[in-house]
Amino acid sequence: MSRRRAILLAGGASLLSRPSLAQQGRYPDRPIRMLVPWTPGGATDIQMRSVCDQASRRLGQPVIVENRPGASGTLGALHMAKEARPDGYTLGQMPNGVFRMPAMTDRPQWDPTRDFSWIIRLVGYMGGVVVRPDAPWHSMQDLVAYARANPGKLSYGTPGANTTDVQMTRLARLAGIDWVAVPFRGAAPNLQALLAGDIHFSAETSAWADMALEGRVRPIGVWMSERAARFPNVPTFRDAGFDVLGESTYGIAGPRGMDPSVVRVLHDAFKEALYDPAHLATIARFDMPVRYLNTEDYATAAMTQNEEEKRTVRELGLRAS
Repeated sequence: MSRRRAILLAGGASLLSRPSLAQQGRYPDRPIRMLVPWTPGGATDIQMRSVCDQASRRLGQPVIVENRPGASGTLGALHMAKEARPDGYTLGQMPNGVFRMPAMTDRPQWDPTRDFSWIIRLVGYMGGVVVRPDAPWHSMQDLVAYARANPGKLSYGTPGANTTDVQMTRLARLAGIDWVAVPFRGAAPNLQALLAGDIHFSAETSAWADMALEGRVRPIGVWMSERAARFPNVPTFRDAGFDVLGESTYGIAGPRGMDPSVVRVLHDAFKEALYDPAHLATIARFDMPVRYLNTEDYATAAMTQNEEEKRTVRELGLRAS
């Protein structure tokens, strides 16, 4: 055996025998940053703050939410892919845009299949179309009929470009209508614009749920496979005769190359947090279903979702602006 080969083998053995951060009892020894790529006050932000609060109790260190809105919910992923160290102290919520955005450009800034350590899938979104209480539309059929008679005159808000406008573009093509998407930097400004009368309706995740219960907005359709538990009288798009489904899920990931033992510590803490009664009460406010997957299964699901988003981009001709 050559001297160089012996040195390499010895170095490898040293690395293999070296205890991990978790095994040394040193992780976490300081606060963890959680990047949430949406404005404060929306359903995702509230859910993530709740689950991070519960995870903090298990980890013995604060998990601090840092909002980074913009770019269709991908600024957190961009930071993790380009700048963050894989030490377990920078994590991020991973929305559909993480998969969709790279497929929409000729020069993607990250590869969803290689640039992240997938940790745990958490929940799914409930969402749909809401109008002001004084709006003339009481059903999706009403809204579509008006849009058909007034092409290009209806505007609607989304929490960001290439988010919920994907569902609405599918519906528009199916129904042969034309309406105008107005992207905002999250749910809160989207719904504020609706209340102010700046747009005709909002296509939004369930951040509107409490507002609907208070009578401040009126939901007229959800893009789920079944009706929302707290809104049993609100039809799905399919109930209304439009074969459009917009269910989506999300979870937590970190930068590529994280120590597997650190990933395991995070997975276990966030799994407990996910099922904590306080967190379950929070997601019940937004009719968000638990969609738990462990680390291995979440990584597999991410690869599948990546291919599905590529197909969506091709079918709808989506391009990054």
